[in-house]
Amino acid sequence: MSVPDLDPVIHAQARLRVVATLNALCEGDQIAFPGLKDLLGMTAGNLSVHLTKLEDAGYVEITKTHKGRTPVTYVALTRRGRLAFEEYTVAIRALLGGEQ
Repeated sequence: MSVPDLDPVIHAQARLRVVATLNALCEGDQIAFPGLKDLLGMTAGNLSVHLTKLEDAGYVEITKTHKGRTPVTYVALTRRGRLAFEEYTVAIRALLGGEQ
C-alpha cells in the first residue's frame, strides 16, 4: 500500500487550522480578519504570513474594503481551497486507516 501525499501547504499546523475553520463556513461566506485571528488565537502577523501562503496557492481569497471609514479585511476559502482540504482529509483518513 502506498502512503498518500499530504498537501504541504495545508499540512502546516497553523494553516490546517485556518483552512479547517474557513471550511466550516458556507461556500461563499467570509470572515473578518480580526474575527478569524481571535477565533484561532493567533497574532495578526502570524495569521497574515499563513494567509499569504494560502492565498499564493489559490486556497483563500482576501478582500480589502471599508466599513464606513474603517478598513476591513475579509477572508474566504476558495473552491480550490475547499477541494484541496477535501483531498487532504481523504489522504489523512487513508493514512490513518492504513495503521489499523
